[in-house]
Amino acid sequence: SIMSSEYGVSPETIRRALKLLSDMNVVEIKQSSGAIVLSRKSAQEYINRFKGRESTQSLNLQLNKLVDEQKKLSKNIISISKMITRSSVKWSHSDPLKNFEVDVGNNSPVVGKSINELNFWHATGATIVAIRRGKEIILSPGPYAVLSENDTIIFIGDQSAVNAVTMFVNP
Repeated sequence: SIMSSEYGVSPETIRRALKLLSDMNVVEIKQSSGAIVLSRKSAQEYINRFKGRESTQSLNLQLNKLVDEQKKLSKNIISISKMITRSSVKWSHSDPLKNFEVDVGNNSPVVGKSINELNFWHATGATIVAIRRGKEIILSPGPYAVLSENDTIIFIGDQSAVNAVTMFVNP
């Protein structure tokens, strides 16, 4: 009764705790007298075992906190990504004919092939508006224009077309 009021728990909780300590050979319970510590070593082992459980609980709390922080960070990343996408779409509407360039590498699979033969527009979604070959610029090349090493393809299209052309010309 004294212990239950001292620790703010029910007498039943104190009885169960003392029974557990007795089972672990930490204390001996004497009826109407109380409990006597039997083994300092057993008591220390019990404390160490409890500390291990406590540190596991602490690690779980830290992990849960990190997961919550990661969720918040992911939401922020998605939000910023959406803002970038919206501003990119607005920007592309303000300059819908912005052109892009890609250099034809020495080992490119497009070397020696015509625009028609490559089905360039069908493969990439981009329209070739010019080919820069050295100091010469071939404006609006027709379907029979053949691509050469070190050419620069100047094209228009959306962002997915830019990615597609890059991978198509220099995989």
